[in-house]
Amino acid sequence: MYPGNNASGGKARSGRARRGRARRGPVALRTVLTEAAQAAARTKGIYLAAHFHAIRGRRGTLKAIGATRHDILVAYSHIVGDNVDYADLGADWLVRRKSPEHQVALLVHQIEKLGGEVTATMPAA
Repeated sequence: MYPGNNASGGKARSGRARRGRARRGPVALRTVLTEAAQAAARTKGIYLAAHFHAIRGRRGTLKAIGATRHDILVAYSHIVGDNVDYADLGADWLVRRKSPEHQVALLVHQIEKLGGEVTATMPAA
């Protein structure tokens, strides 16, 4: 996190948020959201925990906490803005968001990239 002013050695750079970096925001709000994100990450069977663990594996714990804070803030804005109740997507949302046909196509493509041959058929519904 960094302030909107970014200069070093007499060279001024843009103060806009760069990819992967968030603006500071109010300290109290950031503190509360961080605690909420850490609590959500320890809760079993919810979307926020699954998303936290997926990001933590690729980017690290601090980035995952930041992403979870953002998820909580986005959910809050939808809840307040649209006046709806919170509906958790579920821990398996990251798997369910793609159709079974799409998942099969991705797996076939991965196997072919490794040099294998595969024929996949979907069961009739």
